[in-house]
This record gives sequence, structure tokens and C-alpha cells, in this order.
Amino acid sequence: MKRDFLTLMDISRDEFEWLLYRASEIKKSHYHDVLPLKDKSIGLLFEQSSTRTRVSFEVGIYQLGGQAVYLNQIDTQLSRDESVEDTARVLSRYLHGMIIRTISHERLTSFAQHAAIPVINGLTSLHHPCQALADILTIQEKKGSVSGLQLAFIGEGNNVANSLIEAASMMGIHMTIACPEGYEPDSEISARAMEQGMLEMVRDPKEASKNADVLYTDVWISMGQEHEEDKIAAFQGFQINSENLSLAKPDAIVLHCLPAHLGSEITQDVFYSRQSAVFDQAENRLHIQKALLEMLVI
Repeated sequence: MKRDFLTLMDISRDEFEWLLYRASEIKKSHYHDVLPLKDKSIGLLFEQSSTRTRVSFEVGIYQLGGQAVYLNQIDTQLSRDESVEDTARVLSRYLHGMIIRTISHERLTSFAQHAAIPVINGLTSLHHPCQALADILTIQEKKGSVSGLQLAFIGEGNNVANSLIEAASMMGIHMTIACPEGYEPDSEISARAMEQGMLEMVRDPKEASKNADVLYTDVWISMGQEHEEDKIAAFQGFQINSENLSLAKPDAIVLHCLPAHLGSEITQDVFYSRQSAVFDQAENRLHIQKALLEMLVI
């Protein structure tokens, strides 16, 4: 029976821990003679531009011995109003798996419901679960055991924050989010984490930063929001900088899902500091996604 990975809720904690273990093994050993995706083709249907998600999946599929087939909406019949459902039915006849990056989470779930092959969420406006997997892998590498750690997220409660809340709660990481009023994470996701005692929301980035093991931020302005001046004004001060870093634990690490706007959500000195793990975090997208492909496609 085929399985999808649309949110973190599609895997158990045991499976999450297996993915972390497997990704670490893949990172150490790479692949030589074993090619688990040999003779398999994986589609990438992207309705948004991408650097890390696209390249990490394409390279990962190649390194696993498979073929990556990149598609965008303009180059497919989706641009001529072919339905998502029919596209899913057709592509299921050609491919062994599908990675989809789209604004609408409902569009993703509709594709998955009508596809006979595993579907992986490469990003929607509501969730970014592959990013969260890589985030936890990075934290584990830097901190050892992740359970009991304190993670401060400073910025908008967006798709990255939503998936990170789910990942942190599952793995025993307490998360504090500092965001302006009106920019909170998804209410259902945050309510579930709060009921578990794994999430707190505050308005002051300094309060969130105190004694944190991990400081995490994302851009204030996502793709398509470049001219939202009110939003830019609302986020002034919601920044990871040397002052906030000094309030965290001395060995705290700094994460950012990238791309970064230096001087806005994070200062240049912190971004390139010895405590920054942002480029290890970006690399780990490759390794964790290879483990995920192994779990779902093989």
C-alpha cells in the first residue's frame, strides 16, 4: 500500500527516529554499489521557484540510482486547465513517486488522494515537513539527544514554523515562538502542541531567546509578499542578533531555512558566526530526503 508524506503527522516517532538514524548513516557512507532507486523515476512538480528543495531532491534521486523528472505548471497541461486529479492519475502510470511544491495544501492533498504512487510535500503554504526533518537532524548532530532541548523561533508562524512545531513536539523539544500579533502559527497545530505542553507563544524575541539551545528564524517576507509594507513594519525587532544570541545558552546554535535577508530577520555577524549551523542544515536536506525516499518508494 502506498504511503504519502504530506505532514509530519504521516509518520510515527519511531519512523522519525529511523529517518534520523538512516540519514546519518547515508551522510557518513554515501552510496557506491547499492542503488535502491535503480530503474525508478521520481517526478518533481514545482509551481514555485526553488533552490534547496529542487536541487537536494534531484541530486538525492540521482545518487540513489533513480531518474528525476522535473515538471512545472507552465510546461504541463495543468496550464491548460487539466485537473490536478487527472494529472495525478496519469503521472501515476509513468512514475514511482512524486514530490510537489505548491502554494495550496488542498491542491497537494487532492493530488495525493488520486495518485497511486507515494507523494511527498516539497512545500505548501501550510507545511514544509522535509525542512523540519532536516532541522531536527541538524539539531541532533550538534546537540546529541534532542529531547528536553529549548528551541526559540523568532518570526512569522508560517509553514516552516507549523512543521517545526509538529517535529519538535514529536521529538520532545520545547518550542517558544515570538511573533507579532496576527502572525501566529496555524491554530490547530499550535493548540495541539500547547495541550501537550510543548509550545509557548510570546511577543518579545528577548523573552523567547532566554536559555534557548536553538535560535531559529525565517524570512519576514515570503515569495509573493514583497510589497506588503505593513507586514515589514510589524516584524521590526523580530530578529536574531548578537543581543538575543547572548541571552541564549552559551553553546546555542542558530538555524535559518534560507534564503536569508541579512539585516532583516538575522544580522550578518550572527548568520556567519561560529554558532551558525545554517549551511549544515541546508546540506542535511539532501541526506534526510534520501532516507525518506528509501522509506516511501523502495
